[in-house]
Amino acid sequence: MARPNSSTYAPYYETYIKKVPEDNVNEALKKNTEVFLDFLENLPEAKSDYAYAPGKWTLKEVLLHLSDAERIFSYRALRIARNDQTPLAGFEEDEYVPYSNASYRTLASIIDELKVVRTSTQILFNSFNADALDRMGTASNHPVGVCALGFIIAGHTYHHMQIIKERYL
Repeated sequence: MARPNSSTYAPYYETYIKKVPEDNVNEALKKNTEVFLDFLENLPEAKSDYAYAPGKWTLKEVLLHLSDAERIFSYRALRIARNDQTPLAGFEEDEYVPYSNASYRTLASIIDELKVVRTSTQILFNSFNADALDRMGTASNHPVGVCALGFIIAGHTYHHMQIIKERYL
């Protein structure tokens, strides 16, 4: 359950993985969850529909993107951990956002959703044994390992927390 090596994920995921300080995927998700939940509790409602520039996502849309992406990465991890060798399609995040209904939701409801999604992710990854965490599959036309997907989830969250701090708050 060590850090994933670069052969277990596409190069563009390095940006996310290097943001994760822990070496164990379950510890990484646990620590990331603690930091993320604290961060979510301090988001101002007044900024929930704010976008820092025309054409950019609102804060609520960013948070729903995090929920969507985590669900997709977790689904990939589940399929690969269960030894499903079917290549998994990519997803175009920009095409998901217009259908997220973010403007019709409260910030509180989105935060509640994120908490449930993360709890589910943690339970899933805690259920994987070493063999499952070592399994490799294909997603978005690139090899990816189950362990790497857990680190990607945590690092993707850190990445967007940083963007929110810099551009939304």
